[in-house]
Amino acid sequence: MRINFAMWRKASWQLIKMDDKKEWDALDVVSKWLIATRSAVTLVTVYSCVISGILAWRDGYFSWGPFLVLTLGLFLAHGTNNLLNDYTDYNRGLDNGNYFRTQYGVHPLAQGFFTKPQQLRWFVVSGALAALAGVWALLNTSFDPVVIALFAFGAVVLLLYTYPFKYWGIGELSIFLIWGPIIIGGVYYVLALVSGREIVMSNVWNAVLAGVPYGLGVASINVAKHIDKREDDKARRVGTFPVRAGEAVARRADQAALVAIYAVILYLVFVAHYFTPAILIVFLAYKDALNFFKVLNKPKPEKAPEGWHAWPVWFSGFAFQHNRQFGGYILLGLLIDALLRIYLPNYWAL
Repeated sequence: MRINFAMWRKASWQLIKMDDKKEWDALDVVSKWLIATRSAVTLVTVYSCVISGILAWRDGYFSWGPFLVLTLGLFLAHGTNNLLNDYTDYNRGLDNGNYFRTQYGVHPLAQGFFTKPQQLRWFVVSGALAALAGVWALLNTSFDPVVIALFAFGAVVLLLYTYPFKYWGIGELSIFLIWGPIIIGGVYYVLALVSGREIVMSNVWNAVLAGVPYGLGVASINVAKHIDKREDDKARRVGTFPVRAGEAVARRADQAALVAIYAVILYLVFVAHYFTPAILIVFLAYKDALNFFKVLNKPKPEKAPEGWHAWPVWFSGFAFQHNRQFGGYILLGLLIDALLRIYLPNYWAL
């Protein structure tokens, strides 16, 4: 078994579809983990952590060691959640009969690449490694009550997202909270604590608010995906938000999320003055935002439009494309913003 660096890169950037077990068995452990956990999606966790890191650097709280431990731990935790998600859905019989999930990516259990005990072992090892990062954070913040609460909330969502949160129609909300205010604000807070410097709580709350736009972007992908698979979920009695609220309401909610993403950024620049105008570079993602907004005006087509090769993915394809562009621009904007705040502090003092 040779290490397949090309597959590491590919699986980290796009969903992999594979049907040959021999091809699967020939992969190295890291490639299997990246594919099985859908790392092209879990990359959003890294983006959230990088946003936190840049904000902490700007405010004098950043250090590489803690940042890398937290980022790796949260990335592993997200992958662990996806392993549990597949196990739970497969165990409940949801992933049988060419279900939506098996049509666009590898599902090791449904395709016979893993047995159920193997999937559980991967879940336990991955989860244990993620938990170590959480324990490190608790120890190095002297069991700060806020850090304990963040650790507990993350563990609850990891274990209960697939069932019952997703069935209750609150899975999408939990995704917004986790990958927006909680990870971005939480990682910022931990970095501030371990830095040993005095914490400015107003900056912590601004970091929490700064997490809202990216959290909305991640949640918009999830809502869009659940609209795409609404009929399958409804038939299997999986009560996602689009199933409970209806497709039309879910499409309008995703449009509202798109508008809110950019509205909050404008607020942070022109009202809160937390960001310099450099962050407005995110508006270069407007074409993808408008495309996604326009597509949401109409119901999902009954069949794939000519030339569309990602079917049954539809709305989520546009959401994913927007979030990729928006995510890249927000990182660039935050980096420029931090450089301006650090090296030209008097110019931006308000």
